[in-house]
Amino acid sequence: MNLALPALVPALPALGAAATLAVGRRSPGLARPLAIVPVAVSAVLALVVAIQLGTGQVLDAATRLTPTGGPEISLAIHLDGYSSLISVLVGLVATCVQVYSTAYLKDDPRYPSYAALVSLFTAAMFLVVYSGDLIVLLVGWEVMGICSYFLIGHHWETEDARSASLKAFLVTKLGDVPFLFGIFLLGADAGSFRIEDVLRAAGDGRLGHPTLIALLLLAGVAGKSAQFPLHTWLPDAMAGPTPVSALIHAATMVAAGIYLVARLLPVFLLSGAALVVLAVMAAVTMIGSALCALAQDDLKRVLAYSTVGQLGYMAGALASGDREASVFHLVSHGAFKALLFLAAGVVIHAAHTNSISAMSRIPGLRKRVPDAYWTMAIALIALIGLPPFSGFFSKEAVLTAAEHAANGEALTNGLGPASAVPQAAGWIVLISAGLTALLTAAYAARLFLVTFHSPAGAALPAAGGAPAVADHEPDAPYSPEPDEADPAVAEPPAMRWPLWVLAVPTMGFGIAGLRSDWLPALLDGGSLKPSAVTAVTGTGLAVVGVLLAYGAWRAATARTTEGLPAPAEPGRVPEQAGAPAAEVIVADPGRALLGPLFGPARHGFGVDRLYSALFVRPVEAAARLVRFLDREVVETYVRGSGAGAELLGRVVRLAQTGNAQTYLSALLAGVVLLAVLVAV
Repeated sequence: MNLALPALVPALPALGAAATLAVGRRSPGLARPLAIVPVAVSAVLALVVAIQLGTGQVLDAATRLTPTGGPEISLAIHLDGYSSLISVLVGLVATCVQVYSTAYLKDDPRYPSYAALVSLFTAAMFLVVYSGDLIVLLVGWEVMGICSYFLIGHHWETEDARSASLKAFLVTKLGDVPFLFGIFLLGADAGSFRIEDVLRAAGDGRLGHPTLIALLLLAGVAGKSAQFPLHTWLPDAMAGPTPVSALIHAATMVAAGIYLVARLLPVFLLSGAALVVLAVMAAVTMIGSALCALAQDDLKRVLAYSTVGQLGYMAGALASGDREASVFHLVSHGAFKALLFLAAGVVIHAAHTNSISAMSRIPGLRKRVPDAYWTMAIALIALIGLPPFSGFFSKEAVLTAAEHAANGEALTNGLGPASAVPQAAGWIVLISAGLTALLTAAYAARLFLVTFHSPAGAALPAAGGAPAVADHEPDAPYSPEPDEADPAVAEPPAMRWPLWVLAVPTMGFGIAGLRSDWLPALLDGGSLKPSAVTAVTGTGLAVVGVLLAYGAWRAATARTTEGLPAPAEPGRVPEQAGAPAAEVIVADPGRALLGPLFGPARHGFGVDRLYSALFVRPVEAAARLVRFLDREVVETYVRGSGAGAELLGRVVRLAQTGNAQTYLSALLAGVVLLAVLVAV
């Protein structure tokens, strides 16, 4: 294979970013093609590279960058089935996001800088996927962190965006510090930073500190892939534009941590303790995020917690020793989660609010956004894990991996001994993944029913004022402009067709991958077919979750409308005495399903408050102390020394009379005084 093609894949978006920044403001008309064309070409080239590489093939090439006196740093490319599959996903999602953004941010004066950062973000992820050297991979890893800071804070004029971008940067960097030490220690033990050399050293048992290395690397993975306890930045990152959320949550950044563990899984298989830690981390992440998603009212925060939970699935598969199942779910999730966020963006664009309870009061919302309505339904079915969509096959592959690990039959596919995977890790992942499947189905069904099928919204007329609300203003009325009443206007073409492009892999990827041998062969021959036990159990739990949410929703709907008098005017539901209108007309099953957990889940179980008490407030107190010492103590001494020097200068100046006789008299007196002192 010509190495120029894979080299162009990350290079083109980077060049496009530079060109967009250079000419975007001077020639705004060029910003959009410069943003879309390089990323689209890279997506096509990634597909061409994957096809040329074929299944079961590996390409590894490198050139030394510079001598270091220790392990060499190489500009290396490593291509196999994993990198090929993920690079195609990155290219597809990034292209759809760039096209979608042209309509979503068409009136934004900062669009050129935004588009350039998205292109650079994409290039960094391509670099992570294609890199065969850990130091070069680290460059792409850090560039993504910087780009995410600027993209999440795109609307920097709002306090939410500023605080969210800073929080994302600090939390991910907190994980990156031990991650960096883990890479250095891994390179020192293996004698090289080349991934192939590292894996060879792991296979030969030449790594002296496998547990320490694995735990240090997991800290960085927890930060980038939003795993407990460093997951708190991801829900707050929803303050950024919706296309950015789709890119971060689906194909970049959060996927980078999972990809790294999958790439270095033989290192983790050397430490059973690290696998148990990864399993516990995945279990807490899965269950906790699903409970939080069931209590959120913000549409994007529901999807954000959903992403955290699905990343927990991927980490659980890795803890079970099966990277094929993890990468399968990563790619499947990338397609349907990007679709979910972009569809949510269309709904938010039409409703002018993120609140699902407010959306439930908008008349005929699903008729105004029919493409978003149907594609979101498709993506939610895939998220729930119902057949025959891709989410069913990938999620069941994770459950199958956990089942094998629990039975002591981990499918490591030659990466290491199956006995290296503790059975405890398999049981932890299997039980938590099953419970999460039920909760996922419940919050997905709740989101769809409350947003689109509320009887309050259906009762309102199809035209005219709607009691919706604007973002961050829960009580502000919203009246659509005349052109917004047209469903065609509510879904611009640039925002509509990317939905159906992403709907295709959401519906067909799992079936296409499992009906033939190409996907297992691409992923080193791993078995991705679900077993009968996990398929029936997983699907059954998902169906139970949907039925629970539907039953709670119907009961809540009956309670909110029962005993109300007939509306005085068409489409208006009167308020009960002493109850706000939102509580009367919105039937939210989340409160009924969670019971006493609803309040804690809505606030993320107080993890942010705990971190604030343990870290933020002490640091702020220390900063105030340092400020006090600097201003009141150090500056006091500085000012005192200055005042003393000034006083001394004044005294000395008094002695400078300009009279020579006075100077001679003083000199003579001094000589006499010295003579007397010597004599005495």
